[in-house]
Amino acid sequence: MTASRRFPMVLMAAPLLMLGGCGDDAPKAAKVAPEADPALEKALADEIMIDPDLASRNPASAGIAIGTQDASLPPEVNSPEEIEAARRKALELVGGADRMKPAPEPRVVAEGKPAGSVITAAARAAALGPDGANCAEKVEYTTAWAARMPAAFPVYPRGNVKEAAGTDRDGCSLRAVTYTTPVAHGEVIDFYYTRAVAAGFKTDRVRQGSDEMLGGAKGGVSYLVSARQLPSGRTEVDLVTSGR
Repeated sequence: MTASRRFPMVLMAAPLLMLGGCGDDAPKAAKVAPEADPALEKALADEIMIDPDLASRNPASAGIAIGTQDASLPPEVNSPEEIEAARRKALELVGGADRMKPAPEPRVVAEGKPAGSVITAAARAAALGPDGANCAEKVEYTTAWAARMPAAFPVYPRGNVKEAAGTDRDGCSLRAVTYTTPVAHGEVIDFYYTRAVAAGFKTDRVRQGSDEMLGGAKGGVSYLVSARQLPSGRTEVDLVTSGR
């Protein structure tokens, strides 16, 4: 499945986890033309990130493209130098190597709802707003949303954004992004676990098939990370947050 086909499934993760594969597919959100976004313009700091050497001027060194659905900017680079640069920035964002916490070992679960898991609550929140509205139906697709992720859960440093979406309509506050990185998925999970713990989130980690999932909630805010290794050796990550 390509990134553009896979991405809507990130937003469908909640009903799939809750219903345990009952077979009813939720409606996919309609894509809309991207618009100019002040947050994106600020994030880019007057430079379009098409060069990995410029990426550090973007928050969390995330590669963000303007006006595309599958741009992979900056270009995907798998060199040892690129991996090391991403790792260094990740350590900086958590406060140093001594602050990076290893995530707990995952519980292996079958398809469906992980019983008693905070991941289930996080997935539910990602799909449903405070009034039970289907927030996944309200998202707008533009990579501008990658620059508007919550501070605790940025795109992993020097990640290559494939697609992003979000909404702040009708009581919903939903952000979702799919990106790739040459850093191993276990290190990506450790990064988000460290960020989540530092922000006071209760977290859980599970494995379903080839996907590693980390999720948690605090008050009305939740996050869900799903990571997997691609045949190319890169890690593909779906990151969803909801609430303020």
